[in-house]
Amino acid sequence: MADDKKRDDYKIDIPAGKEAFNRAPSPAMRPSQKHHAPVVDNPSFAIMSYCASSILMTVTNKYCLSGVDFNLNFFLLCVQSVVCVVAISTCKTLGVITYRDFNSDEAKKWFPISLLLIGMIYTGTKALKFLSIPVYTIFKNLTIILIAYGEVLWFGGSVTPMALFSFGLMVVSSIIAAWADIQHALASFGDATSEATAAISTLNAGYLWMLFNCFCTATYVLGMRKRIKLTNFKDFDTMYYNNLLTIPILLVASLFVEDWSSANIGKNFPVEKRNALIAAMVFSGLSSVFISYTSAWCVRVTSSTTYSMVGALNKLPIALSGLVFFDAPVTFGSVSAIVFGFISGIIYSLAKVRQNNKPKDTLPTTNVPISASSQSMRDSLKA
Repeated sequence: MADDKKRDDYKIDIPAGKEAFNRAPSPAMRPSQKHHAPVVDNPSFAIMSYCASSILMTVTNKYCLSGVDFNLNFFLLCVQSVVCVVAISTCKTLGVITYRDFNSDEAKKWFPISLLLIGMIYTGTKALKFLSIPVYTIFKNLTIILIAYGEVLWFGGSVTPMALFSFGLMVVSSIIAAWADIQHALASFGDATSEATAAISTLNAGYLWMLFNCFCTATYVLGMRKRIKLTNFKDFDTMYYNNLLTIPILLVASLFVEDWSSANIGKNFPVEKRNALIAAMVFSGLSSVFISYTSAWCVRVTSSTTYSMVGALNKLPIALSGLVFFDAPVTFGSVSAIVFGFISGIIYSLAKVRQNNKPKDTLPTTNVPISASSQSMRDSLKA
């Protein structure tokens, strides 16, 4: 009885006939199937998203600032910072991104960088108000020169001949862009008219603000690089502290410096454009989040070489967006300036890639030539 029970417990049913051999093939024997990479791991989508977000932010900022009477720049920056903080806080709550919680000691260390950021963005908005997007993008390349030589002075960097050649092209493209802008203004209004004088004055104001912006941007980038080494901030940590710390400063500056009379508000937000302008201001704040996310995405799914090249190639669609969406003059000079600026960006990216790929200094593995006195001392020690 016990034997029957034992046999029943260990009985195995084996199918008869061909069914015994109709088992599923092992994983190694299964035919290969094509699996498409998800969107989040697709380099093409990452690159296109990064380029689109850059164009989107530049165009929306230009739209907000393109009004003839718009002068609430601090308020625009404050709205953008508030939107950015709310957006990334929501993403953190949903578990999409992570960054550090607020710490007063870290905030004190980062506060000077936030002040530099305000200077950079404010001067950028003023320059973008007076200049077209192509000219603004071309002149922005000059910041690369200041940053490169700042790294030489403060971080022991170096400038290769290839990078120096790209700097020359950047200067040439900026000169061509300024010349083309001035020639277009004179051709449109005449050489000796009040309209031409006003147009030249507007351009000169834009060039001056662009000069300030280049110096502010270089100081901000170099200062942030040094501060990040002390705080070990990541991308979203930097974004969180930058925007959070600038909100009270921008709000106070807007309330005490800018004109909040009903007449000026009516000029800045005309009834026919009010809703679209407010939506563009909010959207420009979201664009900064998009740029940070897509740049991190692009670095993750591509190489650093690809990312640097994308940054250089992205100058062209941004410059062209000014020709497409706004009334930027399309002349031989303006197109030539865009081409020169585009080529200079590519050459500079290639120079940085080649410089980064060079082998680092290592200990010598062969006999190093020494002086006769050193050799005689070495021989005496051997004896």
